Amino acid sequence: MHTMPNKKKSDKHNERDKLMEIANEEKDTSENVAVMLLRTYEGKMLGEDDTSQPTSRTAPIIPIETSRKKKKRRRSQISICLTNCRYESIRKVASAFGMREVSEEDAWNFYWTDMSVSVERAKEMKRFQRINHFPGMLEICRKDLLARNLNRMQKIYPKEYNFFPKTWCLPADFGEALNYAKSRKNKTFIIKPECGSQGRGIYLTKSLKEIKPTDKLICQVYLSKPYLVDGYKFDIRVYTLITSCDPLRIFVYNEGLVRFATSRYADPNVNNTTNVFMHLTNYALNKHSRTYVYDSEAGSKRKISTLNKILLSQGIDLDRLWHSIDQVIVKTIISAWPILKHSYHACFPSHDMVHACFEILGFDILLDHKLHPYILEVNHSPSFHTDTQLDRDVKESLLTDTFTMLNIWQCDKKRVLEEDRKRIRDRLLQTNNTFFGSKSPPALSTAFSLLLSDRFAEYTPVEEKEPEKSPWQMQIQWEETHLGNFRRVYPVGEQYASLFQQPSGSLYTATASSRARGDCTRLQREEFQQTKAKAEALKKPSQTMGPKVSKEEKKASEETIATAVTSATVTATVDKNEKEKLKTNKAKVERDKRKEKEKEDRERNRLTAKPSIALQSLPEKEIKPPYVLCSFEPDPIVEKEERERVNLLAQRDFLIRSYGMLEQIYLVMKKMGTLRPEDERKYGVYGRLAVVSSSPKKV
Repeated sequence: MHTMPNKKKSDKHNERDKLMEIANEEKDTSENVAVMLLRTYEGKMLGEDDTSQPTSRTAPIIPIETSRKKKKRRRSQISICLTNCRYESIRKVASAFGMREVSEEDAWNFYWTDMSVSVERAKEMKRFQRINHFPGMLEICRKDLLARNLNRMQKIYPKEYNFFPKTWCLPADFGEALNYAKSRKNKTFIIKPECGSQGRGIYLTKSLKEIKPTDKLICQVYLSKPYLVDGYKFDIRVYTLITSCDPLRIFVYNEGLVRFATSRYADPNVNNTTNVFMHLTNYALNKHSRTYVYDSEAGSKRKISTLNKILLSQGIDLDRLWHSIDQVIVKTIISAWPILKHSYHACFPSHDMVHACFEILGFDILLDHKLHPYILEVNHSPSFHTDTQLDRDVKESLLTDTFTMLNIWQCDKKRVLEEDRKRIRDRLLQTNNTFFGSKSPPALSTAFSLLLSDRFAEYTPVEEKEPEKSPWQMQIQWEETHLGNFRRVYPVGEQYASLFQQPSGSLYTATASSRARGDCTRLQREEFQQTKAKAEALKKPSQTMGPKVSKEEKKASEETIATAVTSATVTATVDKNEKEKLKTNKAKVERDKRKEKEKEDRERNRLTAKPSIALQSLPEKEIKPPYVLCSFEPDPIVEKEERERVNLLAQRDFLIRSYGMLEQIYLVMKKMGTLRPEDERKYGVYGRLAVVSSSPKKV
């Protein structure tokens, strides 16, 4: 009776002992796995090169072994890739900051290139990497895109955007430019290639008829009354640094270059428009002039500080002048801000430690005789060549203050890489926890994860546990305390707030309309080429097939040939008397024809007061107009073609109205809020019809 319960108790004790042994074995196994993982992780960390070591102010202390003393690593060397950079001044300044030049394949911190950044390059960047161009900055750095954006903003804010010359993008706006030139014949125009640089391809003209209607160019009204210093025209190269686009932060460098022309200025006329040394101020052109002067105080290239002294001696308010120049720069950048913001967030969604981009722009500013600043162009890669001591002083100090403001040691590359590895490790640990949880008690998997978390907690920097400012706040605070020779021009108050409220469709509408004008111009160009080819074919009828001959002309030619053959046969067979009879008969026929022609002329003159009756009574004669070789003269209007065109227009109007296209377009534009008052007055009937059709019918 008493032996059975004891036996059951002993069996329970044995099973409990076996479970404890299994649990201890699994625990030892998990500890061994954790030790192996830690050794592997430590080996990978210790096997990194110098470029992956910590770079920020708080370098973490990594234990090599528990018995060894903890050793603090030195701050790592920042790396920069200059593969696509041709300027030695940038290499010199980067070396002064202790940067190590690496190739594109290495894990660089900075990438400096003279070309615009592509979307593919931007998407491959890691969270700690920075590049010296914003994607989308070509919206203001290409001459044609700059003109399009400023023209668009001028239509929205006409009083704010009045700081650039009237500009057309050819060939899309060729008709508008011609109409403007016809009404203002005393104007001079400056022609530029749409994406050129260093003054190449720029020339002045008094007549736009000299321009080929098929070339892609930029046409601007030439500012014929610039502000002169010692009788010479000049422009100002203002260096502008953009450290971030969202939030937008813009800084202008207090020092820059003033580039003078090398010939004394005179109003443009037929004799001097070809003198580039008088009208253009590009250094790449004027350095080849015999009158170019190398002098920092009175030469052909000077500092902005030297210009300020000259203007101050003339009693000019410098604060007011530079405030207006700052406004021009900020408003120009705001015109492209929607595209900058969209492109940045699309290309860099994971940059949460530093801003992925920064950019130094070169704004070329021209002052008119009233000291109003005008923007000429924006350079996305301004030259950093240091040919003279003046260039070295300005450009090297600019680069030094730029790298200082960027706070190149802000982002700890080692920390970012460890965080990325931690994310991967956490995903692996979740898989390991699932594996252990399927074969062991929950307490064992919990103990395993706690064990790993305790070991890896040693590698977490101490500053992460303390509350501190976000990286963006730290960067802003750093910029405000390390301005150097920069001055902040944005953000400043609320004076530019209204300019950011651009209509959402204005940018794309302007782009679409420009493309439509370009397509229309392309079609006109093709028609012009076809017309020119036909004209050449008429000049050479023996080499090419002539135009088709009408039936009447063909019949007349056959009759002429038959008459010629008959007359030749008769003259060969008849005698002199018969020849005289033929001559008298021929003269009689000619007199009859002449009388009939005079009768027709009298009838036509009588019916001139009633052209419609005349058109109905007289037979149609297809008169082919001569081909026009000059594209600036209109083609003659042929009545038959004009009637066909009117009939086709009426047919198109009937089809558009029958399909209800106007009504649908009106409703869509009204819904989007893009209707003009004149559109509502002209096509408002479609809105009333839509309301009537949508209202419920009463039974």
